[in-house]
Amino acid sequence: MIAFDFAQLRLIGLQQAIAGAATQLNISSPAAQLMRVSAVHRDSIGVHDGSLEQPAQILPRLLHALLEHDTILAVGDWIAAEPDLHGTLWITAHLSPVTQIARRGNEGRRQVLASNVDTALLVMGLDGDFNPRRLERYLAIVLAAQVSPVVVLSKADVADDVPGKLALLKQRLPPHVPLFAIDTRHAYDVAILEPWLGAGQTLVLLGSSGAGKSSLTNTLCAAGQATNGVRHGDGRGRHTTTARSLHLCASGACIIDTPGLRSWRADADAQTLAATFDDIAALAATCQFRDCQHASEPGCQVRGAVDGDRLRNYHKLLRDARRSEETPLERIAARAKWKTILKAGLERGKDKRR
Repeated sequence: MIAFDFAQLRLIGLQQAIAGAATQLNISSPAAQLMRVSAVHRDSIGVHDGSLEQPAQILPRLLHALLEHDTILAVGDWIAAEPDLHGTLWITAHLSPVTQIARRGNEGRRQVLASNVDTALLVMGLDGDFNPRRLERYLAIVLAAQVSPVVVLSKADVADDVPGKLALLKQRLPPHVPLFAIDTRHAYDVAILEPWLGAGQTLVLLGSSGAGKSSLTNTLCAAGQATNGVRHGDGRGRHTTTARSLHLCASGACIIDTPGLRSWRADADAQTLAATFDDIAALAATCQFRDCQHASEPGCQVRGAVDGDRLRNYHKLLRDARRSEETPLERIAARAKWKTILKAGLERGKDKRR
């Protein structure tokens, strides 16, 4: 059994569920330590013991076991590590995460963004970064991961029509999701986030480049991360953060900052994803037809009651989720089916022109 200082590790987010799992680890070495992954680099893993961050290597046996289960270490994971005779720290065990936020690449490959997260701060600028559809995608995936979302609208001090944008989001987003418009650079503004910054809490910042994630991390944790402005001409953000990293806050919480996300596909099945649009699900239950697609069917209770753009975004997310669930053979069959349909349509068009 591995020994650890709960009070010290609580500073980097240790909670009872993880502590209980750690006591079940079959580790006999007295030098083994319970630590948390704080950064992932090409040639090493940053790990933290609650007072100090240091580099570590993954034991080949553990690396092989992780790859066999299509798993890699992510920032926020809890691990056991011990030094060898030369002072190199080796990661010898990995604790299964309680929560995990991940996305799917265009090829369907799963990429873990953060593990063991309690709250996701979804950061979106009120300037040229403002995009309700993208925010809904972030929200759906965070809820599917069973992580509590908080929407943080940055640059409230310089943006135009802040009340109008807030009203639009309040109309489109579920009412139970907290929504704040702040200037992320000032402590008196970010103090509104204190209810989510208690000791032992872990937060992750998600958003596009230049949305203000690094500025918010700096204000909450005095992290001293570099920040950039937006590009001239299109108002889009510049990449500042290039890797995920864990930062400690004076309140006892810790924050995982992430690079800006260019693409974001759901790591959830269609049923789980649909449940995150609970307003549509509730209305759909009263439609005339059980399999109503909310397109042109009679007796649909969703069309007209839900913002049209939100409904189109919902359908797009469901299509993405269903594609992720398809096997390679099913994808090939689907492509062949649509090629046949397209070819038949072209032939009919030729016949009409003759």
